[in-house]
Parts: sequence; C-alpha cells; structure tokens
Amino acid sequence: MYQMTSVKKSVICSVCIALCYVLPMAFHAIGTGAVFSPMHIPVLLCGLICGAPYGLLSGLAGPAISCVLTGMPPVATLPVMMLELGLYGLVSGILMRFVRTGSVFADLYISLTVAVVIGRVAAGIGRAFLFTSGTYSMAAWVSGYLIGTWPGTLIQFVFIPTIIVSLMKSHLIPLRYPGRQDLPKYPQKNLSDTDSKRIG
Repeated sequence: MYQMTSVKKSVICSVCIALCYVLPMAFHAIGTGAVFSPMHIPVLLCGLICGAPYGLLSGLAGPAISCVLTGMPPVATLPVMMLELGLYGLVSGILMRFVRTGSVFADLYISLTVAVVIGRVAAGIGRAFLFTSGTYSMAAWVSGYLIGTWPGTLIQFVFIPTIIVSLMKSHLIPLRYPGRQDLPKYPQKNLSDTDSKRIG
C-alpha cells in the first residue's frame, strides 16, 4: 500500500479533503449529519490508504475548510474536531504501516479501531478543557461519542475496509499482500482415476 507515488497520494488526499466539505452538506440536508459523522469517513480512508502525513493533513484541513465555507463544524468546536480527525488520519496511517498480520481485513480493523478510540478519547479531553470546568462529564462523552453516533461508527466499520479492499482488487491502489487474497478458500475435490480418464 506504500508504493504509490506522492502525486497519487496527494490527489487522493485532495479528494478526501473535498469530501469533508461535500459529504456533511449532503447528510445535514436530510438531518442526519450529527448521527452519521460523514466527515470521519474520508479522513480515515485517507490515513489508511495514503499514510500518516496525508491522513493528518486531511484531518486538519477538511474540517477547517468546511467550517470556512459552510459553518460546519461551528468555530467554537472546530479545534476539537480538528484534534479528533487529525488523530484519526495520523494514527490510522501509522498503524497501517507497522501492523502486518498477514490479513488485509485484520490490519484495517485493528488500525481503524485504535484510531477511532484514540481520536474520540482525545476529543473528549479537548471538550473537557473547552467547556467551563465541571460542565462536561463522562456521561456527556458517552452520550456524544458512543451512543449518539453508533450508526456512523457502524457505517465506518462496515464500509471503509470494504472500500479499501475493493480499490485493491480493482488495482486502483497497490495490493497490501501481493499474491495473496483475503477470501475464503474452498477445498478442491480431487479427481478420481475414472474422472481423469474421462476428462482425458
């Protein structure tokens, strides 16, 4: 996954940053932006595909540009959003570089899970400092980052690995393990002597 040229990585990163602007508008238009967290998806994709530096850039630039152009996220919460998404892109990229289990899906899910956990914990800490002392609690963090956003988290864990593996199989990005496939292998039936003669 790391044989891509810097030009191709830059193009993918630019597309992901643009999606950070487009996707929230689409989801907020139907009133589901806060639940599905659409801005998280392109940032995680960028980190997992292009690596840590590009993921970090996407996580910082995406919400900043969206805030300037659309007012989402609001200026008051922009620093926390940049912290969370920046860590998403950074951590996912670092882990995809060093975690190599031999299975593409295992690598993706490990990297995705750790990145999401670290990003959301950091966002909770950031909000605790942002709000007046004592007004932000653990219950508010659980409600805001776990209970309230579980549909978006489910979408991330279902679609992000699937998208990346599909891009690999389509040869749009390099295979992580060339010559290997993360697909179930079914046992092949051995031909009997009679079948062999019949085929012959």
